[in-house]
Parts: sequence; C-alpha cells; structure tokens
Amino acid sequence: MNIDFFKQTSYRISELITKNYSTSFSLAVSLLDKEERNAIYAIYGFVRLADEIVDSFDHFDKNYLLEKLKSDLDYALSNEISTNPVIFAFMDTVKKYRIEKEFIDAFIRSMEYDLHKTNYKTQRELEQYIYGSAEVVGLMCLKVFCREDEHLFSELVPYAKSLGSAFQKVNFLRDINADMNKLGRIYFPEIHSSTLDEKNKRTIIDSIEKDFEYAKKGIKKLPGKSKLAVSLAYHYYRSLLNKLKKVPASEILSRRIRVPDLQKIAILLKVYFLNIFF
Repeated sequence: MNIDFFKQTSYRISELITKNYSTSFSLAVSLLDKEERNAIYAIYGFVRLADEIVDSFDHFDKNYLLEKLKSDLDYALSNEISTNPVIFAFMDTVKKYRIEKEFIDAFIRSMEYDLHKTNYKTQRELEQYIYGSAEVVGLMCLKVFCREDEHLFSELVPYAKSLGSAFQKVNFLRDINADMNKLGRIYFPEIHSSTLDEKNKRTIIDSIEKDFEYAKKGIKKLPGKSKLAVSLAYHYYRSLLNKLKKVPASEILSRRIRVPDLQKIAILLKVYFLNIFF
C-alpha cells in the first residue's frame, strides 16, 4: 500500500458521505464522468463536514472544531498531505482543478457566521452569507466542469452563482422549521420580525424563481456531461419549489416538504430525454 491507495480511499469516503447525506445530489453526480464525479464528491464531503460541525455537533466545542478543520486544510494545501481523508480528497481536488483559495475562505467565513449569527436583517447580509455558503460551492464545481477553460469559467460564473443562490434559498424555505426552532436561525429578512405567512412566502418564492430563470441560461452552456448532471439538480429543486408553492405557509412551518422518490425517477428520465434528443 502507498499514498495512492490512501488517496483512493479518501475519495471513496467522500463518496460515501455524499450518498448517505443526499440521495438527490448523489443521483445528479452519478451522471458525470468518473474523474469529475470524484472531484464533486470531494467538494461535497468537505463542505458537508464543515456544515455538520456548525449544525449538528451539539455539546462539543464547535468553534474549536471548525478552527481545527480550517487549520488542517491550510496545512494540507501547503504540504499536499493530510491524515483526514475528507480533507485529503478535497485538497487533491483543489490542487488538480486550481480552485481559488478565496472561494474556500468565503465558505469557511459563512460557516463561522452560523456559530454566532442567528438573524439576517437585510438582503445584503443574506447575500453575503449565501455567497459563502452556496455560491462559492457552485463555483468550485464549475472549476471542475470547465477544467482549464478559464474563458468558459468566467462566462458561466454569474449563472453558477445564481443557481447556488436558488438552491440555498429553497433549502432555507424547506428547512425553515428546523432552522427556527432547533438552531434558532432566521435567514430570510422578510420574516425577521414575524413568521412565515402567505405574503412573505410569495416574496421569497418570487426571488428564488428569478434566480432559477437566470441560472437556466447558463446550464445550456455547460460542457460534457456536466450539463446533464446540473440539469437534473436544477429540475429536482424546481420540483421541490413547486411543492413548497402549493402547500400553505403553516404546513411548511410544521413539516419538511420533500419530493417523492418516484417523482425523482420521473425527473431523471425527463432530463435524460431532453438532453439526448434536444
């Protein structure tokens, strides 16, 4: 055994994390070529680990654990080695696809917000958080999809950011009950001084739909199989948003809305058909 075996094992651990935490995202990633697939697993594995620290590691020193994750990653990026498999796979992907350190720093910064910030009172505050928590993750994935085509990457940046923003806002709306009652967080400025009602729900959904419509233009320009994979994620989240539109605000506050597995399969078949024949 050698370092290559450890590297392969590290990527497989990130793959396992991805599949265990998000069946829908895993389904989209499975449509990519192996090299791209492994890279996206590595990105997801790292951001999921950071997210779990700030959201789930109750009764532990979250500040220390997040700072430790950050310092361990800095060491890995400088020395190209880590004994943490998730960090090792992520570091290898960052190096291979020349992912900007600024993206990583912005992501960590948003995770740090989750340790102490509970209310986002303005759209500007929310936009800053979403940039770090979601948009830069989309940009990391875009670096993988575009490989070394920096011109294409630059062209698609605004669309990727818009899609990341839409995904994050859908997640916020779907998880609003847990965020407010378990984590004590209110992300949407529209409900800062009240609760989710039909009026502010409509305002939030209008904002998300604008993000989706703009992002759709960029998906068509993605290279290779990434267009198929991102299209699947796009249509899944659009379906989830449509369900959220149809149920009353009170129901969103009382249970987690989801897309049934059979509908996910139908979405996959639809997206595959559209990408093959159109």
